[in-house]
Parts: sequence; structure tokens; C-alpha cells
Amino acid sequence: MKQKKIPLRSCVVTRERLPKQELLRVVRTKEGEVKIDDSGKMNGRGAYIKKDLAVLEKAKKTHALARCLEVEIPESVYEEIENMIKKETE
Repeated sequence: MKQKKIPLRSCVVTRERLPKQELLRVVRTKEGEVKIDDSGKMNGRGAYIKKDLAVLEKAKKTHALARCLEVEIPESVYEEIENMIKKETE
């Protein structure tokens, strides 16, 4: 039986290629809003970040998400990402 192909995406901070389930997608919509995409199918420009608090801190310092999405990331979005990562690691 043929094995199902696992979609890989790269983290914008670490540049690691990981399965989609191990990453969190952040989207910039047409209106310029920044949202977290739980479904992985939201319209807009997307960027993937590894589900790791250390990687999130590095993303804040280097502004990797802001550069990738070409928009300023509000602190509330970083807090929401942090809460989602903490929830998943429990």
C-alpha cells in the first residue's frame, strides 16, 4: 500500500522543514489584520512558526514574522501564539 505524503512547511525563524501539524500558521489578511490560522486554510499571506516558546521569543527579537508578512505584528498576537503553544504542550 502506498504511504500518504506528509506536507512539509518551513519555519520562518529556524528555517527547519517540519510536518504541518508541528507548526502554527499566522496569516495577514487582505485588510492587513494578523490572525492565527487554526485550520490552515485561511485566505491571505501565511507564515509558519514552530510550536516552541524559545522560537517565539526569537521571532519577537528578530521580527521574523513581521518581515515575512510585511506588516507590524501587535503584541496581542504574540500573546495569543504563546497561549496556544502552552495549551498544546500541556
